Amino acid sequence: MKTGKRQMEVTISRRRRNWTRFKRNRRGYYSLLIFLTLFILSLFAELISNDVPLVVKFEGEYFFPVFKSYSETTFGGDFETEADYKDPVFRELLQGDGNYMIFPPIQHDFNSINFEIDGPVPSAPTGTNLLGTDDRGRDVMARIIYGFRLSVLFGLTLTLLGTVTGIIAGAIQGFLGGRVDLVFQRFIEIWGAMPELYLLIIFASIFQPSVLLLLILLSLFSWMGLSDYVRAEFLRGRNMEYVKAAKALGVGKITIMWRHLLPNSMTPVITFLPFRVSAAILALTSLDFLGLGVPPSTPSLGELLAQGKANIDAWWLSLSSFSILVITLALLIFIGEALRDTYDPRKK
Repeated sequence: MKTGKRQMEVTISRRRRNWTRFKRNRRGYYSLLIFLTLFILSLFAELISNDVPLVVKFEGEYFFPVFKSYSETTFGGDFETEADYKDPVFRELLQGDGNYMIFPPIQHDFNSINFEIDGPVPSAPTGTNLLGTDDRGRDVMARIIYGFRLSVLFGLTLTLLGTVTGIIAGAIQGFLGGRVDLVFQRFIEIWGAMPELYLLIIFASIFQPSVLLLLILLSLFSWMGLSDYVRAEFLRGRNMEYVKAAKALGVGKITIMWRHLLPNSMTPVITFLPFRVSAAILALTSLDFLGLGVPPSTPSLGELLAQGKANIDAWWLSLSSFSILVITLALLIFIGEALRDTYDPRKK
């Protein structure tokens, strides 16, 4: 009991020292704060950018169109279809004492089209569309907010799948060694030689493009880079005295791998996490730019970059999407550098 409590205190103390070292790297620390702020705000994109109001008060009752669809008849209209809250006719229905609507700061959804544009699309930035519109009249800022959320969630999910698979594969190789390690290494060499881009093109032509399809295909290859580092850590750690002592006491292999070897092998895993997230985001953006990514109506930074390439005069398309992509990748790289310095034994 005392040994377990002492071990927990040592672990907590080590984590506090690592966090203190990480905070000393101001660039990485503030990059983490900025990235978390942007990501958390993007999770509430529907409350920030939407073409329906957050709250509608009508005849003493409150309605929340951002969470539930309401027909026009709910507000005294004639049609059973969903209410168009920006329609002047609908606004006349709400004229009365105590009736009002509260819209989000940006009154555009990622897929809503501005039909009041005077001129061709893409249209330049205006007071209504702060970053202009794309080639279909959709608000660029709204698509960037939703596209940023999709890119980060995709990057985190792909990183999680690749990390878990890489840890399991590397742990089995490193701990068992021998023929198991030899067979795994030959398999990785063969699997790594598969043309990933060609496979994506083939599957994109067979199946309907979707985020799930991309996630499955990319996760088949994303684990190999990390498994090498975990394998090396397990190969080194399995010959340590505490592992030999655990084996002599009859401790099971899975317990040794999970309790003793894995915690001491997490340094390369944690250090590479931000770089893997940035690589996943860049992969999704590149595939969307080439037209092999998500469906056309899905908000995507790569799709905006492709529109900017097709419409050279519409500088706001390329500039806005390129800027948010560079900022995101730079923040993740700074976080990764700070983590690398935190766990670098030469700088402790």
